[in-house]
Formats: sequence, C-alpha cells, structure tokens
Amino acid sequence: MSLNLKPNIESPDDFYQLLTDAQRDLSDEDANDMNARLVLILANQIGSLSDLKEAIEFAK
Repeated sequence: MSLNLKPNIESPDDFYQLLTDAQRDLSDEDANDMNARLVLILANQIGSLSDLKEAIEFAK
C-alpha cells in the first residue's frame, strides 16, 4: 500500500485548532512529548511497518 498524500483529513482547520489548543499551555518539552505520543498512537492506527517506513522517508 502506498501512502495517500492527497488531502484526507475531515475538517483540517478544526483538527489544527484541536492540536494547537491541546498544546497551548504546555511547555516546549511537554508539547514535544505529546507530539511523540500522538505519532505513536497514529502509527499504531496505521499498523503497517512498510507504510510507516514510507511515511518516515517522505517526512524527511
């Protein structure tokens, strides 16, 4: 399976608002920790190691 790189987020502006609101009162370290946990949760949702590897390479 190759990554879907087309816009696919339901209400992307609302998602961005949720993400920024969640980090508003956090220190940089706590925000980075939250982002790391979020990445792991979403990676678990994806599940496929080959898809995750492709995403990492694309993100670089």
